[in-house]
Amino acid sequence: MDRLAPMPDTTSDFGRPPGRGAARRAGFTALAFLSLGVAAYALVAYSLLPLGAAVHPAMRPSFTAQRAAVYAHVFAAMFALALGPFQFVSRLRARRPALHRLTGRLYLAIGVLAGGLSGLYLALHAFGGPVSRLGFGGLAFGWLFTGYRAFRAVRARDFATHRRWMVRNYALSFAAVTLRLWIPLSVVSGLPFETAYPAIAWLCWVPNLLVAERFFNRPGGPAGLRAAEPAA
Repeated sequence: MDRLAPMPDTTSDFGRPPGRGAARRAGFTALAFLSLGVAAYALVAYSLLPLGAAVHPAMRPSFTAQRAAVYAHVFAAMFALALGPFQFVSRLRARRPALHRLTGRLYLAIGVLAGGLSGLYLALHAFGGPVSRLGFGGLAFGWLFTGYRAFRAVRARDFATHRRWMVRNYALSFAAVTLRLWIPLSVVSGLPFETAYPAIAWLCWVPNLLVAERFFNRPGGPAGLRAAEPAA
């Protein structure tokens, strides 16, 4: 990829009007904390515990039957989840553009490509029947598609479009967090797991995309910033 000039350090990528710095920092801190927390949880649960120990007992047979795909998906998604927030730090992009490009390639290749392909395969075997399989299949396909569009845009040096697609892509990466928020909420609500899980297969990612479009990709937000010009 050609060397690019640093992007201007005028804003973070979580679109916001001026004068709300504290709220912006709090929101980004919460996102990073949840992302890194779930990534750390996945590292411990899938490195130190028997496979399936951290999931509902009804899901364990399918987990153990798809062992290789589960490990590939979990560790790839964990990588994307942990690395993603740093891709949106404008100061880091401006000061270390080469590092930003390197970590972006790793995010897309290891996290999204490997995680999305293994996720598509696992969706065929998802607990909860056709509704769950369609939901998780849609998530995996959307993750791959938005990553591909983001990659195409940056190769074309269309940085504003690249940024919009990366916001969408990370909203789908963040499904790993919202999934783990919806599951305990369903337990507290008293819904049977067999009833709740097919709905969670959609709730863990569709609202994420809606929030990304409404708040982060709105006109004047991060996607509306003027892209940096290539270096001469």
